[in-house]
Amino acid sequence: MRRVRQGAALSRGGAGSRAAGEERALTSVAAGDRFQAAKDRFQGEEPGDTPRLWHVTLSVSGKEAPIKEVRRALEQLAHDHPFFLTSRYAVDHAEIRYWEEARDLHDAAAVALRLWGEHRQTAGLPPWEIVGLEVIDRVTYHQRIAEGYGPPPASPVGVHPF
Repeated sequence: MRRVRQGAALSRGGAGSRAAGEERALTSVAAGDRFQAAKDRFQGEEPGDTPRLWHVTLSVSGKEAPIKEVRRALEQLAHDHPFFLTSRYAVDHAEIRYWEEARDLHDAAAVALRLWGEHRQTAGLPPWEIVGLEVIDRVTYHQRIAEGYGPPPASPVGVHPF
């Protein structure tokens, strides 16, 4: 789970009543009644502030690292990050695919670009850099699959070597 410290970027819910330095877990945005009311009002159109699912593919690479450590770190990342789908790895690069819930593409991409750095120490990820990012909406993802191009649906889910 992603965590933020008091004073860092806060979710829409506000700061609440936490002691200075106390951490709180961030959870996924629940659409709930607000989504249904907006959906009814716009007759199936999704308004701009309603959370949507985005398929993210994050590619990282760098100096070689022991393969067992790369696998263990990616497994820890999978445990820590909600909506984690699958990852593939080698000694000098990895690809992570997952679903992110966000208001728009900009928010989903911003979270994706922070993912590797924010989990680097807690998951023990290699000091690799992000070399690629693709963020597409759910409709586009499923359209690509139906048309026979794009990555096949992740199966089996989990951490696998290239």
